[in-house]
Amino acid sequence: MLKLNQPAPEFTVSAYQKGTKDDYKEVSLKDYKGKWVILFFYPRDFTFVCPTEIKGFAKMYKDFQAIDTEVLAASTDSVYSHKAWFERDLDMVGFPVLSDTSHSLARDYEVLSEDNGEAERGTFIIDPEGKLRYVVISDGNVGRSVEETMRVVKALQTGGLCPMDWEPGQDNLKKG
Repeated sequence: MLKLNQPAPEFTVSAYQKGTKDDYKEVSLKDYKGKWVILFFYPRDFTFVCPTEIKGFAKMYKDFQAIDTEVLAASTDSVYSHKAWFERDLDMVGFPVLSDTSHSLARDYEVLSEDNGEAERGTFIIDPEGKLRYVVISDGNVGRSVEETMRVVKALQTGGLCPMDWEPGQDNLKKG
């Protein structure tokens, strides 16, 4: 069972990433030690809601990198499927897209739908020490908010108590 503030499940998987040698590479969570990581799962390539989210993360990718945060997408599709879809419809995406054809990554992060072999829509924020700090798993029919993901990363980076609807620049709550 996943637990907040505990080490996130380790992984090493194949990934599609535009601009790398042959557009494929191995990606490990250890590669991002010392950085914040957003790992988001989406159900399938060549679908309807997924590209809206992927485009949203791509649009804000440089903003995430500016706050020392890397973005990783993942689905149970192959790197070849990723390459075909991304080259056709999502050419603006620069972050790695992980391939989980073995389903081990989705299973470890508890988002695998065993009945159809696809990942549920899950968002995970992992801190620079490799600890899981935020988990949201939602219905596949409803896309997530990339702006909210950014807000949560920034809130976690303050290290303080952030009230409801906290925004960057606002004070944290005082204990006591």
